[in-house]
Amino acid sequence: MDGGGRNTGPLSPSGQAPGPLARLLRLVRRPASIRRARPGLPIEARLPRGVGIAGVSAALAAFALTGFVASGRYDAFVAEQGRPLDIAARLAGFGVEKVTISGISRMYEREVLAAAGIDWRSSVPFLDVTEVRARLLRVPLIASASVRKLYPNEIVITEVEREPAALWQKDGEISVIAADGTVIDTMRDDRYASLPLVVGDEANVRLPEYLALIAAAGSLGERVKAGTFVSGRRWTLKLDGVDIRLPETGAAQALSRLVKLERDKGILEKDIIAVDLRMDDRVVVRLTEEAAAARAEAQKPKKKGTAT
Repeated sequence: MDGGGRNTGPLSPSGQAPGPLARLLRLVRRPASIRRARPGLPIEARLPRGVGIAGVSAALAAFALTGFVASGRYDAFVAEQGRPLDIAARLAGFGVEKVTISGISRMYEREVLAAAGIDWRSSVPFLDVTEVRARLLRVPLIASASVRKLYPNEIVITEVEREPAALWQKDGEISVIAADGTVIDTMRDDRYASLPLVVGDEANVRLPEYLALIAAAGSLGERVKAGTFVSGRRWTLKLDGVDIRLPETGAAQALSRLVKLERDKGILEKDIIAVDLRMDDRVVVRLTEEAAAARAEAQKPKKKGTAT
């Protein structure tokens, strides 16, 4: 009490100030709207109405999409209709309707498009030109390529093809090779039928040697059909059904001898199946079976007639 006999504040029933327990109970009963927040935190944070429903809907949609993808149906849909973004772009008028290809020489347009991965499902806005270029460069026949977009509906591809130099046969398969022996394509049709043919292990990397031999053969070079690289050491030329066996060293000089023999004696017009030029001092020929049989018969000693 003050000097006038008045109470200056609330008292407990005992007439004394409230203890710590009473103060704590009063704090707990205080409404949330008047509780003090700690510094730096909002007094009250309420979510906008409807956010909970939207969150649940999004979660269900994500769950459904995950199941759609995991089941493989999404991949099947994309394979049939294209990616959703491409579909939207096509509907908006940005589908790929024209592809201009320049620099094409030995490849067909359909081969370039297949390698680029461009078809009716593609769209101009969402076509990744970097990826398309990388796909094209994975084709051995293509040495360089560039890809550009021309809105709204065109793609321009410019390519440079490697120059095929010969055909290479190994293990029954024929490949197209460049001058350095690199395989750049497979023999699928008659586009490369006029190219020189080399046969055997390592024949592709020894192509310059073979081409030099054809040049050294002079007028006979046009008659050479193929060259077989034998045992990694020497060449045998296939010429109009006749095998020309060349030495490991001095092959060009041996061919010069053959050219002279053909000019002077017409050796290749005989009934022979092989000419062996591997020895410097002689030429060995192998006759056909018929010619060998006739020669053997001619060399038999003739029987003397019986006197009468």
